[in-house]
Amino acid sequence: MALNVTKISQISPLADSSRENPYILPLTFFDLRWLNFMPNEQVIFYKLHDSSHDSFYSVILPRLEQSLSLVLGYYLPLAGHLTWNAQDPKPCIVVLPNDTVSLIAGEISDADFSSVSGKGLRPANEIRPLVPELPVSGDSPSLLALQVTLFPNQGFSIGIVSHHVFVDAITALMFIKSWAHICKHGATTLPEDITPVLDRTAINVPAGLEERMLELVPHLSQDKDNARTLKLPPTKEVSAEVYRLKLDLTLENVEKLKERAKNESKRSHLELHLSTYVVVNAYIWTCLVKARVGDVERPVAYEYAPDFRNRLGPSVRGTYSGACVFPICCLGYKAKHFLGEDGFINAVEIISDSVKRLGSQGIEVFFDMYADKTKNIEKGTDIWAASGSNRFSIYGSDFGWGRPVNSEVVSYDQSQIFCMSEMRDGTAGVEIGLCLKKDEMDILVSLFKNGLENNE
Repeated sequence: MALNVTKISQISPLADSSRENPYILPLTFFDLRWLNFMPNEQVIFYKLHDSSHDSFYSVILPRLEQSLSLVLGYYLPLAGHLTWNAQDPKPCIVVLPNDTVSLIAGEISDADFSSVSGKGLRPANEIRPLVPELPVSGDSPSLLALQVTLFPNQGFSIGIVSHHVFVDAITALMFIKSWAHICKHGATTLPEDITPVLDRTAINVPAGLEERMLELVPHLSQDKDNARTLKLPPTKEVSAEVYRLKLDLTLENVEKLKERAKNESKRSHLELHLSTYVVVNAYIWTCLVKARVGDVERPVAYEYAPDFRNRLGPSVRGTYSGACVFPICCLGYKAKHFLGEDGFINAVEIISDSVKRLGSQGIEVFFDMYADKTKNIEKGTDIWAASGSNRFSIYGSDFGWGRPVNSEVVSYDQSQIFCMSEMRDGTAGVEIGLCLKKDEMDILVSLFKNGLENNE
């Protein structure tokens, strides 16, 4: 696909008296974990009945720009940049009075929108032209950049790239819903359930834990010789062998997986945490391990990043905006644990035990586990990480021209991450997006479908 850039706008947050001076937001323990993590890249697709050039440039784009300025007034840190001054013990987000967010407008005329916005098997790099790059000035990255791409007479997409240091999955979803609400309704205020809370004093962790996180940061960076670097990992060129796909699990599929876990586990089902999240992640992880042909003795692991908003004391409001997730890794397993008939049950029990510990152990315990894993993980461990949740749905984000037809996390072509979200039809089913080499994807799809058929 050939992108023709037609306009680049610099969108300022809605001005108020507080913008006369720099706005400084300190980073928390949770923010610091994501300091050098790859940016999140997402594209959301909207089908239009009237997507002519005239309607796009006279109606759609101006409304998106105006509403973006308004919503940035609520999410002011997104207009800023990350900086680490020599005299400061930790980095912070700084928004200068004239800071803006880049919004690129462009067109693609040589592509079929239905195919590009579909969920079927296709080359992973096909949709990369739909997301912008995150601007970086020296060693100081911005936090947000946007791109709106018109597919003439078909539809448009919104590409979003954001820095994980402020934007976890909940914050990302809130921002999109807030922007859509203002755009659709011409509002200047937000409902309480999507009004962001920026107060960093809400995050309470044990004394000394933040300093220990800062000591761990160099081990998480590609530039291990520079402990204070804010550079992000470069985007890797994606092989033509890597493909993208979305898989669907209906509510009926999920319930049958839960029943299978109850019936086949040797434990009492009362000991297991058989949530939709647990059984879906266990099923996908098992299929992924099986799809990767290799040494049965190879080390494998599963990682997820649960939300800690309601797991701190005192708990944090659900509309807190920033990073409030922390990675937890289930490791110490061999591929052979998941290759047999009991592979799914083994995965269920492993993930269930981990999720249950969230309610009884403090964040300092999970930090110790993660620090140990980071420094001592067995070389060659095949880690698959899960993101998102079956409770997350982007499909309610109507900017005024209808609900999205699809949403893709573009950046998952850079690593072994799969993403969960609620299905578009609102039936409590789950969709899973991921990228794999074509030969592995073919095996995965076969395993995925056969496993469900055998579960009938």
